[in-house]
Amino acid sequence: MKKREIKILLVDDEPDILEIVGYNLSSEGYNVITAKNGVEAIAKAKKEKPHLIILDVMMPEMDGIETCEQIRKSNELDNVIITFLTARGEDYSQVAGFDAGADDYITKPIKPKVLVSKVKALLRRLKEEEEVVESIVKVGNITINRDEYKIIQAGEEIILPRKEFELLSLLASRPGKVFKRDEILDKVWGNEVIVGGRTIDVHIRKLREKIGDNHFKTVKGVGYKFVL
Repeated sequence: MKKREIKILLVDDEPDILEIVGYNLSSEGYNVITAKNGVEAIAKAKKEKPHLIILDVMMPEMDGIETCEQIRKSNELDNVIITFLTARGEDYSQVAGFDAGADDYITKPIKPKVLVSKVKALLRRLKEEEEVVESIVKVGNITINRDEYKIIQAGEEIILPRKEFELLSLLASRPGKVFKRDEILDKVWGNEVIVGGRTIDVHIRKLREKIGDNHFKTVKGVGYKFVL
């Protein structure tokens, strides 16, 4: 998704915040929409369907907490990312914000460059959500059924332990793409404790024995890729 297609709804009752933050985000290429209070924010959110809402906590008419709760009740806004703007030291607001359904919070005052970095980090979640994983993937003569953890190759079922299955599934999701070792560890093992630095190598060796050596290529010093 291109930046100009990404809509950010900025909600704050302070004109200076709307102007400064809005300018910095617009300069980055984002499509910025503004609202001065919670009531206006809800109306604009339903109309514009923003990808990200930056929401001040302390506002007239309807505060940010209630606004967030109302937005989260709307089915059409299920996937919107919401981050709060909170004054430094307002711990109670941060807790209340998460309870109301916020994804994150930004403490103000905040430097423009830091704000932009925070926004970019939040918007990475959009990319992750866009990468919808299909339950059944076919690559060459191999069928991967992610729901049933089943592999069919040339009509024969191959039983793989969970981590071998997930590693094959990851590599085969993008044939020809080189997956770096850090990326593999993150996506297959996550926060689990890794025993030894050759964990990936061992699993690749087992996959080569079961699926075929010709499907797995080592890119020295970088990682691995799946080839047809």
